[in-house]
Amino acid sequence: MHDVDILIRGSLPQPLRDALHENYRCHDHAGGDAGGALDMAAAARIRGLAQGGWTVTPPAFLDSLPALELISVFGVGYDGVPVDYCRGRGIRVTHTPDVLTDDVADLGLALVLMSVRELVRLDRFVREGRWLAGSPPLTTRLAGRTAGILGLGRIGTAIARRVEAIGMKVAWTGRKPRDTPWRYVADLAELARESDVLVVACPGGPATRHLVDAKVLAALGPEGVLVNIARGSIVDEDALVRALADGTIKAAGLDVYADEPRVPPPLLSMDNVVLLPHVGSATRETRKAMADLCKANLDAWFDSGRVLTLVAELG
Repeated sequence: MHDVDILIRGSLPQPLRDALHENYRCHDHAGGDAGGALDMAAAARIRGLAQGGWTVTPPAFLDSLPALELISVFGVGYDGVPVDYCRGRGIRVTHTPDVLTDDVADLGLALVLMSVRELVRLDRFVREGRWLAGSPPLTTRLAGRTAGILGLGRIGTAIARRVEAIGMKVAWTGRKPRDTPWRYVADLAELARESDVLVVACPGGPATRHLVDAKVLAALGPEGVLVNIARGSIVDEDALVRALADGTIKAAGLDVYADEPRVPPPLLSMDNVVLLPHVGSATRETRKAMADLCKANLDAWFDSGRVLTLVAELG
């Protein structure tokens, strides 16, 4: 048992919560994203904070935790954490990269296949008995086409390898070029113009909000497909709804949304959209590995003053 007070904020898997309660003096913040009062005496003792990757923790809330040393995020994304603020206060921020890369990349490939080959629509074609009346419409071949990847980090790289394995060509864009087997395109709109499928795999946060906007969707074009397995905030959803409705782009495969679990209502009735409930890392194996790493980061810090997966910006 660590002689340390930590705060649990937002939604975390029950096994992780149980493990934290067994090893720390835990304070559950029932307010989660919506805020809510914390006992001031308890807040003054909080040295660690565990939260989900989708939980937003603003600076004003962190101001109430004067002894805070570490934020351990359950997730690869940490866009809900004010990194610049934490840097200024010397608060360490950790997350759970690597352990979910393969599962998210698998889902990215699945969305490419489902969207381009229209598999959900074809599933309904069989279930509704329409096959008895005739053959389904033909779909589009993937081999030889180009996947443009926005963000070639761990997950983007794993997706690139997967789509290349099914015969697609790969191009990508990011903050700066680096040595990769694939062609770098500096401008996102130009990448979209050259792509048959544009896969969003970059971090979320203010810097990438609405990076995929009406201009990028127009460049993707009427035969283009958008796949997003990163963060809903990266895509301008109003522009996406319009682009799908008026044929600016052909289809989309989405696992993330700007206001989860609320999905823009027009998307629910569209036949050219695959909608998944943010399940990129939702396997038993990966969620356990994420939970273990989230706790291990807390343990390492309070045992030895080190962390296992420090957010790069704080390094």
